[in-house]
Amino acid sequence: MELLRERISDRRVLKLIGQWLEAGVMEDGTVRETLAGTPQGGVISPLLANIYLNKLDRIWASRCSELGVLVRYADDFVAMCRTESQAKEALRRIGLVMNRLGLTLHPAKTRLVNLSRGKESFVFLGCTIRKKRSIQRAPSKHYMQRWPSPKATKKLRDRVRELTSKRQSGKDVKQIIAELTPVLRGWGNYFRTGNADREFNKMDGFVFRSLRRWQYRRGGQRATKRPPFTGDQLGGMGLHKLMGTVKYPAQATARRSSVSRVRENRTHGLKGGV
Repeated sequence: MELLRERISDRRVLKLIGQWLEAGVMEDGTVRETLAGTPQGGVISPLLANIYLNKLDRIWASRCSELGVLVRYADDFVAMCRTESQAKEALRRIGLVMNRLGLTLHPAKTRLVNLSRGKESFVFLGCTIRKKRSIQRAPSKHYMQRWPSPKATKKLRDRVRELTSKRQSGKDVKQIIAELTPVLRGWGNYFRTGNADREFNKMDGFVFRSLRRWQYRRGGQRATKRPPFTGDQLGGMGLHKLMGTVKYPAQATARRSSVSRVRENRTHGLKGGV
């Protein structure tokens, strides 16, 4: 609340946020009191985490910037360093800052990663991040790439299975597609600025097969008795196709050669979470 008072002078707003922090969390119909921190899953929690951890950003910029680059979103962050010793020092200093703030680094989310020549990878904001060789452009070099993580992919597959399950047999195929399309488009828009072509192609195939299974179950007939849907038919009914939607921002394309040289030098990373 002290950090909020630095920017907010309206007591009514401060009181409202204070009540929000003390409201508790409902789990399985039971309200659990919040003793400290922000409510897990609350809509205001990422904003409050950004406000509180802004102090970490300030300290890093003023005292630790020589170690590398810190990228943070709410309570999840990555520190990119050139050497292993810098990454270990970054971990030590961030731990000290967390102690000052009354926080601790999450043991399962925090680890040192060696990114040189694709040796290791990490997951950040739903993306798997790893260096890979560029077979066509420069086979001897490795470039940082990102694509949907296994957890993000599994979550979408589970949602597709739910929307095409036997419980949906009473619906028309256009209704199923109308429910699937916004889910696929939203997932695709989030990941399309990375290197997701392979995962997008796999997901398109999974959705296509799921709709075929739904068709067979709905008809109560074997595959040989009912002509299956084709990709063109499903696309004509409005099914969103992920393949072919991967795009890079214009500024990233223009600066790709210079940025790649910087990425080549940053071979160690510190993946952390609170």
